[in-house]
Amino acid sequence: MSETFKASANCLCGAVTLQVAAASREADACHCGMCRKWGGGPLLAVDCGTDVTIDGSDHVGVFDSSDWAQRGFCRDCGTHLFYRLKEVNQYVLPAGLFADQQDQFHLGQQIFIDHKPAFYDFANQTENLTEAEVFAKYAPPQG
Repeated sequence: MSETFKASANCLCGAVTLQVAAASREADACHCGMCRKWGGGPLLAVDCGTDVTIDGSDHVGVFDSSDWAQRGFCRDCGTHLFYRLKEVNQYVLPAGLFADQQDQFHLGQQIFIDHKPAFYDFANQTENLTEAEVFAKYAPPQG
């Protein structure tokens, strides 16, 4: 993970607050179909590791979007709160949740670039990974 900082984030209605011990300063873009369907466009997200505390967890709904990951949302206002890798308890939070800390981030990489629709492009120069490259780089070893 790149350089990190302590951060807090909350949903639109304030029912859920997330305290993050080590938020990455890199915001990454995911162009996979699930992320685009979930948020209406690419997911701009921050790796927040495993040390994330959720206050207001009784307001959090969780959807198992795959065998390996969950997506969390506020049941009251619908704000997307996290993408969590179940096996390692790693949280990835939408960059927009850190509204008061946007100047902390730079765009790091774009993943599932081979799934990006043709109607948009980012001007930033980033590392761009295809679906196969993402799974080769990040998938846990099988065994």
